[in-house]
Amino acid sequence: MNISILGCGWVGFPLAQQLISEGHAVKGSTTTEDKIKTLSQADIETYLITFNPDLNCEDCEGFWDADLLIVDIPPGRGQDGVEDYFPKVIKNVIEQIKKHEIPKVIFVSSTSVYPNTGDIVHEKDAGPAARNSGKALLHSEHMFFGEDEFDTTVLRLAGLYGYDRHPVYYLSGRKNLSHGKAPVNLIHRDDVIQITLRIIENDVMGEVFNVCSDGHPPRKALYTAAAEHFGVEPPTFAENEDKDKEYKIVSNEKLKKYLDYQFQYPNPMDHTP
Repeated sequence: MNISILGCGWVGFPLAQQLISEGHAVKGSTTTEDKIKTLSQADIETYLITFNPDLNCEDCEGFWDADLLIVDIPPGRGQDGVEDYFPKVIKNVIEQIKKHEIPKVIFVSSTSVYPNTGDIVHEKDAGPAARNSGKALLHSEHMFFGEDEFDTTVLRLAGLYGYDRHPVYYLSGRKNLSHGKAPVNLIHRDDVIQITLRIIENDVMGEVFNVCSDGHPPRKALYTAAAEHFGVEPPTFAENEDKDKEYKIVSNEKLKKYLDYQFQYPNPMDHTP
């Protein structure tokens, strides 16, 4: 297939490499000139594409010549006005999809589209999102599914980890954190890539999948053990804190059943590469 990846970042870049190794022709975009050489050396036809929220790119018509477009651009978790800004970006992306008649889209979303229910959430339970970035993503999902000129599948990713990235690095040394008993929702990058490949191989379109590992250990247990494993200062958590409802447990049952998928890294407590 001729595949374009809008956003060759921490997930998109290794995904592109895997797709190339399986014989696909891959085009990728980046927002920084420094990454162009790195992507090009990996045999990715590379384009510099930025948004503000209008699409900015010189000579990038070729990027949109694709059988499948993977949209993996983050809304910006702390960005002011993200709830309004990001859907404008997606509107411009959709215009390009329709203009160039791309038939299939995979949109990388997030489990932040779910509210904190204190319970298990399934694909049908999205909204109202707990954060503005989640609201922006859910709005964008609806925009994609509102189009009938192309088919879309949405992947709602849990918190990413693997290799040089783990949430414990951001929490290291922090004191008196809350929600120590709350279960976490994480997914290893390798599983994200393998799930995406399986969706492409099986031409699974028109679906929404939660992409989250099987295990949901409590925050305190996970990050204390991870800090020891990675050799960083552990965070501390408030004592005698009752388990509240400031959490959710993201179900992956639909994905496992629909794709017959077994996770390479089913439990974040297994400290993996």
